[in-house]
Amino acid sequence: MSTRYPTSTPEEREVAVEAASHALQRGDLVVMPTDTVYGIAADAFDADAVQELLDAKGRGREMPPPVLVSSATTLDALAVKVPTWARALVQEFWPGALTLVCHAHTSLQWDLGDTRGTVAVRMPDHPVALEILERTGPLAVSSANLTGEPAALDADRAEEMLGDDVEVVVDDGVSPGGEASTIVDVTCTPGRLLRAGAISLERLNEVLATHDAVIADPAAPPEADPGTEE
Repeated sequence: MSTRYPTSTPEEREVAVEAASHALQRGDLVVMPTDTVYGIAADAFDADAVQELLDAKGRGREMPPPVLVSSATTLDALAVKVPTWARALVQEFWPGALTLVCHAHTSLQWDLGDTRGTVAVRMPDHPVALEILERTGPLAVSSANLTGEPAALDADRAEEMLGDDVEVVVDDGVSPGGEASTIVDVTCTPGRLLRAGAISLERLNEVLATHDAVIADPAAPPEADPGTEE
């Protein structure tokens, strides 16, 4: 059974962040707010905790969770061969609702699932999430819902679905964004939009226009996208 922590005052917020951080460091699961939707989090470097996260959601290893970080500089600790145009997206949209799928460092001692050598990374634009991440380091975070159900937009719904599997629920009210992050694969050129979300394809390509780069429209026929790697 989970313990719920409000964040309505600075004192409550500190207690909530501390409780969540300690739980994650012990290998437990935590429900936490982000700028998009509520997430279920585990220590990214604790393989057992990550597997528990997948089990809690009813999700297989073929759907590894993204990794949230507290600073854009952490990207280079997790990923390699990040193209210059992808860094332009980081500069424009981080912290924010953009997840980048990158080539992962082969030396990382973790097991997020069947990643095929990649890692999905995002820096959220949410003060409570960032405070937790600053104390724990990178976290595997997936939307706080059972697979097939809509993502939770508040702590009530997250706890209803996942309360029996998590140690701590951090309640920071309704998610300010309410829409999942946009996911872009930057392991190929042009980049590929894997999931439409809070940031539109048009906005991404507007930023990339000055970098002679583009994110491919997923609706385009294969022959219009010769640079795509499978």
